[in-house]
Amino acid sequence: MRYVSFDHNGTLGFGMLDGETIVVLDGAPDLRSYLPSLMAYGPTPSASARRLPLTAVRLLPPVVNPSKVFCVATNFHEAEKPVPVFPLLFTRTAEAQTGHGQPILKPARSEQFDFEGELAVIIGRPGHKIDRADAMKHVAGYSCFNDGSVRDWQKHSTQFTPGKNFYQSAGFGPWLVTTDEIPDPTQLALETRVNGRIKQAISMDRMIFDIPWLIAYISTFAPLQAGDVIVTGTPSGFGSSRTPKEFLRDGDVIEVEITGIGTLQNHVQQDIDPRNIVFS
Repeated sequence: MRYVSFDHNGTLGFGMLDGETIVVLDGAPDLRSYLPSLMAYGPTPSASARRLPLTAVRLLPPVVNPSKVFCVATNFHEAEKPVPVFPLLFTRTAEAQTGHGQPILKPARSEQFDFEGELAVIIGRPGHKIDRADAMKHVAGYSCFNDGSVRDWQKHSTQFTPGKNFYQSAGFGPWLVTTDEIPDPTQLALETRVNGRIKQAISMDRMIFDIPWLIAYISTFAPLQAGDVIVTGTPSGFGSSRTPKEFLRDGDVIEVEITGIGTLQNHVQQDIDPRNIVFS
């Protein structure tokens, strides 16, 4: 099944997709709260559930309020790239993401806005110190992610936080696809396009740290909650890895397509900052 979070005329909601229609679910305040029930009992729409055309809503990130978003860097076996012993991890705030079809904001204070197509893993069952053998029992489903990165702010220090958390700098969606539709995520393939041109392409079986390993590792230090997100890393081909470098501009369209999930599409919109503060 596929689940979306949405804004319909100023009212937030979530629901299950039935073709091009959303079956609105009212048994919980949001998808994050609904996930444990989904994991335990499966979908539970009522016979009288409201229905909305998918075209009538503004899609939000599948999980609008995750307690934690962990992202992985350097996580694919690629020619001439060293294999790390442990993954480089960083976090993103909920406000740093936006939904499918919505603009991602190019910061006013940088000309180094980059794209990174990735697979997002959404936790459905809480757990702490999870064994690798049991890790996949905690996964509710998968989505597409564009880890929009502001490279100069990312490099201000050895910590990635500033460059990864500009407001609405990443795309997340278009929906959550449950694990019954994707029994083996290693068979998925990712492709990232900018203005229709392929920039990144890789199979998930090239991951260095696979999904069970990441869940076991992360849950060792951080209890995972329903709705938490693990973004599993990007292959080469993003803008700053190219010669010459290719950073995003106002109006560019980024598509992240993953087989079995769908295509996340966002366009770049120039943000403004009227202040004259100089950081040095």
